[in-house]
Amino acid sequence: MSSERKVVCVTGASGFIASWLVKLLLQRGYIVNATVRDPNDPKKTEHLFSLDGAKERLHLFKADLLAEGSFDPAVDGCEGVFHTSSPVLLSSTDPQAELIAPAVKGTLNVLKSCVKYPTLKRVVLTSSTAAVFVNGRPLTSNVVVDETWFSDPLVCEELKAWYCLSKTLAEGGCLEIY
Repeated sequence: MSSERKVVCVTGASGFIASWLVKLLLQRGYIVNATVRDPNDPKKTEHLFSLDGAKERLHLFKADLLAEGSFDPAVDGCEGVFHTSSPVLLSSTDPQAELIAPAVKGTLNVLKSCVKYPTLKRVVLTSSTAAVFVNGRPLTSNVVVDETWFSDPLVCEELKAWYCLSKTLAEGGCLEIY
């Protein structure tokens, strides 16, 4: 890495995977623009500020998956974006509003922010096994789960596997649309 510090963005930084990603990036000397729903909520941000290098190189930004443009300030000037943000609810009375729409629209909103900035070189969408195994086919020990095993939205709906449906549509559907 050059003496000039590289800037990256991590969406949903208070989440489990994202928190570890922020830690790794800080350890490697990156400046991290991290998005969270509420930067003033210590229950969601305290663990991030306790990371080595956070006081000097971690910048929190408020962002809303459903608000187009809310990721702009965090993405502006970045070389890379790691999109990890996605709602996770164990039970939902309205899966379309609480899981599916925020996952799909949120991914689209992050991508829309990304195309605005010429400094951006790479976007990484974190995946989930939820997006690649709910397809109605038997999962045996000799199966290699890869992109050919992408979850079937109709099977997800039939099984009421709402999180799996949200990840499937956000990862596969958005890329097809975009």
